Amino acid sequence: MAGSQDMFDAIVMADERFHGEGYREGYEEGSSLGVMEGRQHGTLHGAKIGSEIGCYQGFAFAWKCLLHSCTAEKDSRKMKVLESLIGMIQKFPYDDPTYDKLHEDLDKIRGKFKQFCSLLNVQPDFKVSAKGSGLSF
Repeated sequence: MAGSQDMFDAIVMADERFHGEGYREGYEEGSSLGVMEGRQHGTLHGAKIGSEIGCYQGFAFAWKCLLHSCTAEKDSRKMKVLESLIGMIQKFPYDDPTYDKLHEDLDKIRGKFKQFCSLLNVQPDFKVSAKGSGLSF
């Protein structure tokens, strides 16, 4: 009877051992895949945000050059909003992905951009696609 009990214990212990080994191997594999998937996801979304901010910045600098010579009072309001937009873009934390207000600041920039476009009486449409990103009017 003792021999059959030892054999049964060996089978139970083997099952527990294989379960533990399988768990460790699965955890290591999942961690590795999770890091790679997270890096790809972060790179993709970081590039989209960078492209969007870059388009806003290029748009703002172009309009700054165009409005620089204008002296009309309605253009001074445009310049104030434009300077505010440029300031927000320049303060944006490009190199700090852990910044806790990143999306909040991005939404503020989007809002200021829309306000400026409204003053210009243009209807921008920012698009991000596989072919690239950009503004269209």
